[in-house]
Amino acid sequence: MKTLNLTTKINVYTFDEASESIKKLIEAAKSATKTAYAPYSEFCVGAAVMLDNGKIITGSNQENAAYPSGLCAERVAIFSANAQYPNKGMDAIAIAAFNKGDFTNVPCCPCGSCRQVMAEVESRYNKKVKIIMYGKSEIYEVDSIDALLPLSFGKESLSDI
Repeated sequence: MKTLNLTTKINVYTFDEASESIKKLIEAAKSATKTAYAPYSEFCVGAAVMLDNGKIITGSNQENAAYPSGLCAERVAIFSANAQYPNKGMDAIAIAAFNKGDFTNVPCCPCGSCRQVMAEVESRYNKKVKIIMYGKSEIYEVDSIDALLPLSFGKESLSDI
């Protein structure tokens, strides 16, 4: 038997410490929370994708009374970017959440399904995607989905079938 040790590096900083390009992406994600359709949870999430051509595409969560039929902000933004610009990879994605009249203090992190989609995007474009999770008190940033989804299922998993 052997042991695998997994290490995750998360950069933590405040909004004021962010670069101008990161601030712009976060502001786009924050703005996208205004377009969320969240009548059930009232938890409005916005995501902003920065494509490798500099274009920013946003998305917001869309709930549905038939609960599993809704979609998270991250996937709305990613799928929209992929549909509009199928040949452009992603450089980064920022995520922000607005709840009970204000943005959350702690960073809003992507769910498991969104992480899996991000893993597919990295594989599709053979490029790491920076993930920025905004919170008023601090921001988390990772250089790749590998930090949030180690041992992910991908096309390599299908090669042994």
